[in-house]
Amino acid sequence: MAEPTEARWLLLIHQIPPKPNYLRVKVWRRLQRLGAVAVKNSVYVLPRSEQAQEDFQWVAREIVEGGGDASICEARFVEGLSDGQVEAMFHAARDADYAQVAEAARRLLKGIGSGSRNGGEKRASGEAELTRLKRRTTEVSSIDFLGAPGRRAVDKLLIDLEARLRAAKREKRIPAASGTTRKRTRGRTWVTRKGIHVDRMASAWLIKRFIDPEARFKFVPSKGYRPLSGEVRFDMFEAEFTHEGDRCTFEVLIEKFQPDNEALRPVAQIIHDIDLKDSKFGRPEVPGIDRLVAGIAIAHREDEERLARGSAVFEDLYEYFRRKKEG
Repeated sequence: MAEPTEARWLLLIHQIPPKPNYLRVKVWRRLQRLGAVAVKNSVYVLPRSEQAQEDFQWVAREIVEGGGDASICEARFVEGLSDGQVEAMFHAARDADYAQVAEAARRLLKGIGSGSRNGGEKRASGEAELTRLKRRTTEVSSIDFLGAPGRRAVDKLLIDLEARLRAAKREKRIPAASGTTRKRTRGRTWVTRKGIHVDRMASAWLIKRFIDPEARFKFVPSKGYRPLSGEVRFDMFEAEFTHEGDRCTFEVLIEKFQPDNEALRPVAQIIHDIDLKDSKFGRPEVPGIDRLVAGIAIAHREDEERLARGSAVFEDLYEYFRRKKEG
C-alpha cells in the first residue's frame, strides 16, 4: 500500500461570535497580513511551514480569547479542491496586491513625464513615492509564498521608475553625437552582458550597421566587470550607452547616432515594446518579433550565434520599413 502524500497545507477552521463586531474585522485583517487565503468563509489556508503554524496559532488564540472556536490542521486535498486550484488562489491574491503597486507605479511614471524637466520638489516627491512602492512590494513579496507572476511586471516598473527619476535630474533630450564622438566609436570593442536578448541583439546590429562597421563585440557577466581601455559598454550597468528614462538602449543609440533615420523609428518602437513590455507604441508586429527573438534565444546558447541570427532579422525588418517609406 502506497504511503500517503505528506500534507502540504495548514488550515485554520474557525467560528467567531457575532459580537463584538470588531473581532471579526480584526481577525480578517490579521489573516490578510499573513497572506492566508479563504477556501471557505471560515476556513483559511497557508502553505505548511513552522512559521505558518505559529502565525495560525496566534490567530487561533485571539479568536478563542474573544469567545470563538478555532482549530488548526495539516491537510492535503483529496476531493473537491486540488493543489493547483489552491495555488491559483494564492497567485490571484498576490497578483491583486502587485497590480495595485503596478498601477501606482504607472501613474508615477506618467507624472514624471519623459522628455521634460522636473523641479527638485517634484523629483523629491517621486523619490518618496518610489520608496513607498518598494516598501509595499517587499511586504507583498514576504507573503508571496508561491511566486505569483505579477511580481515580474512590478520589478520592471520600479526599475524604470528609478531610471526615469535619475534622468529627470538632467536634460532628457540626448544630444546627437558630434563628429568627434563618432570618430571615437570607430573600430572599438563593444561590451555588453551575456545572454543577449532583444535590446542587446538589436543594439549590436545597429552599432555594426550604422555606428561602427569595424565593431567587435564582447559578452561579459552582468556583475563585477571592469572595462578595459578602449572598450565601450552598452545595455549594462554604468554603460556609456544604456537605458535613459523610458527609452531602451536601442532608442538611445538612435537618438545619439541616427536621429534622422526614419526607417529605424518603427524598428525602435517594436524593440521598445518587447523590451519594456509597456505597450507604449502598440505596434502589430510586436508579438511576432517577440516570439522570433525568443526562439533565437532558446535555440542558440552562444551569444555570437544569437547576434548573427538576430542581426539578419533586424536587417530585414529595417529594409522592410525603408522600402515601405520609399514606396
